[in-house]
Amino acid sequence: MLPPDLLNTLNTPQREAVTHGAGPLLILAGAGSGKTRVITYRIAHLLSEGVEPWNILAVTFTNKAAAEMRRRVDELTGGRGRGVWISTFHSFCAQFLRVEARAVGLDPHYVIYDDGDQTQVMKECLREQNLDEKKFKPNQVLNVISRAKDDLLDSDSYAIHALAQNDSFREVVANLYRAYQKKLVKANALDFGDLILRTTVALRDTAALREKYQARFRYVLVDEYQDTNHAQYVLTKNLVAPPRNLCVVGDDDQSVYSFRGADIRNILEFERDYANARVVKLEQNYRSTQSILDAAHNVIKRNRFRKDKKLWTDAPGGEPVRFREFGDEQEEARTVAQESSRHLAAGRRRSDIAVFYRTNAQSRVLEDAFRRENIPYVLVGSVRFYERMEVKDVLAYLRVAVNPADSVAVKRVINVPARGLGKTTLESLDRVAAARGVSFYEAAVATAQNPEAPTAVRGNLTKFLDIIKGLREAAFQATASVLVQRVLEDAGYWAHWESQTESDPEAAFRLDNLQELVNAAKEFEESSEEKTAAAFLEKVSLASGLDVLKGDEGAVTLMTVHLAKGLEFPIVYVTGLEEGLFPIGESAFEEKELEEERRLAYVAITRARELLTLTSAASRKIYGRSHWNTPSRFVTEAGLVVEKPARAFAAPIAEHAPPAAGPVIGVFDPDGEALPAEGVPASGPRPLRIGQRVKHPMFGSGKILDKSGSGENVKVTVLFDSGARKQILARYANFETV
Repeated sequence: MLPPDLLNTLNTPQREAVTHGAGPLLILAGAGSGKTRVITYRIAHLLSEGVEPWNILAVTFTNKAAAEMRRRVDELTGGRGRGVWISTFHSFCAQFLRVEARAVGLDPHYVIYDDGDQTQVMKECLREQNLDEKKFKPNQVLNVISRAKDDLLDSDSYAIHALAQNDSFREVVANLYRAYQKKLVKANALDFGDLILRTTVALRDTAALREKYQARFRYVLVDEYQDTNHAQYVLTKNLVAPPRNLCVVGDDDQSVYSFRGADIRNILEFERDYANARVVKLEQNYRSTQSILDAAHNVIKRNRFRKDKKLWTDAPGGEPVRFREFGDEQEEARTVAQESSRHLAAGRRRSDIAVFYRTNAQSRVLEDAFRRENIPYVLVGSVRFYERMEVKDVLAYLRVAVNPADSVAVKRVINVPARGLGKTTLESLDRVAAARGVSFYEAAVATAQNPEAPTAVRGNLTKFLDIIKGLREAAFQATASVLVQRVLEDAGYWAHWESQTESDPEAAFRLDNLQELVNAAKEFEESSEEKTAAAFLEKVSLASGLDVLKGDEGAVTLMTVHLAKGLEFPIVYVTGLEEGLFPIGESAFEEKELEEERRLAYVAITRARELLTLTSAASRKIYGRSHWNTPSRFVTEAGLVVEKPARAFAAPIAEHAPPAAGPVIGVFDPDGEALPAEGVPASGPRPLRIGQRVKHPMFGSGKILDKSGSGENVKVTVLFDSGARKQILARYANFETV
């Protein structure tokens, strides 16, 4: 049992979750309810009850979250918890596959391909199959393949599905999937989807492996369970044996990653999957004011597919949530930046302020506004450190040293810095590799030894191969930072950029990044038992955008709402709350998609600790044309009501747009009821009937097939003349009768 002084710091539901005994446990942890504290205290409690550290597995989604969990467990247990396996899903699987490599048919020295590597391989597949990249965009094809792996479909299984569906696009993707996987195998490489897929299949299909790991992990904890996909769901089920000591923590109201394969049913149906599961709700919020929590609840309570809960706080009510509507996105951005400037003048830190938006395209006008106000900002989601050109070059050298079969890495560095091995040579080596059925590196070795090859090519290849030979000899003995420094010196990479400092203004910046890479490798060595380049590469490959983001105390944060999940700020602006933008596009007409957009709005609102402002623009340029917008339904649902317009817009709006007025401030109604603005008639949707012909502004004409619900919740199912069948909320449909 944990000492009373620790248990007494928990509220009653937290204490129930921490001290739960055997059997499955679902902790519904609302935003700001102390989720990480509960997970770490539970681990500490298990250790205090005599559970050995190596019998506990805790998995989450980011290295940042895993590191924080590890730190807190260490503090609570005086270091006794260091044997607990705490990692991300991907890190767990990567280590499992290295340990069990022979059992699953892998070379333990495999490399992990990041997004850029995967794109490069897919482009090669498209070229080889004479497919147009404009029609079959590499990233789109890779996304389909990634979702297939999330569903535990290998390339053969996916091909069968594609044929069964008689879908020509998917049949093409199936061929690309096969070709892509063959290239990965040849390069001794796995992508992120493979890590989960290969581990899950191994545990599911191999009884000996499954029993081995079930015996080891007597207690399994999964953080952010609402974000798990099907493969992770199956993986988790195969890690726990009776009495199934599985503790999952999550919040269905924050499930916003379906586009990445996350399946909200995993958390909603937990009690069905695990009989006699105990459910504990954490509803006391320690982050936000009650006015912010009320606004969030008024939005999310409209969702049908959720578990009932309501956040509350014993802190004072706080400032009212504001809604402001502007003439256009320029005025919106300008005002947000100017208000931020006033907050700074009043003593706030720049890092206290965050501005959220639904899509990346919205950031440009905000960036311009903050630059005009001379306010430093950090744009989360911009080019990450490990994706910068010079950093990726050095990492590619490390990858070749560890695994010369990695053709993507070899091609990246064979002529970097320039050593007379250009496009013609690379194409020749590709032909040699294809003809002999060998890797690109082996083709380079063969060509360097071929007396019939041009003398200059042989000489330049030999110089490159000598560099790689020296690095390979050191790869598994030297520490990561030493090998990075060897690359910079032996490959002439540092000297290359140093020689450019007078002619290239970016060169000094790149040298700084290279020095930072050495520092990153040294920091890794200080915190890791395994200090090799291979281990460092694995850590880098598995880092997410938020993992590598360092907090900037001297900058305002600009980011999409998706990236804001898990963060909190004293002052938050949520911009672009307009129909068609947030909720985005056609999601407004499909219940499942609309509910996810509503959850995304809930996430945005609950990031704010003290001050929250929602904004919209009556006119916004999209693809160069101005569009007239109405405020998002989420504003009304939150209980924020637009008052009678105060003044005319200063900025021009779209041609033929309705009369403009603003900016205006919304009024918060604690009950979340929509009070119409003065002079605006409150009217419901027009009566609709089954069989009626209607016209929709986006989908065209169609016939109503079904109708359900009442009042503002009336839904109709329409079969449109295009053949599309849509279920639509009538009050937002803007139908015309035909």
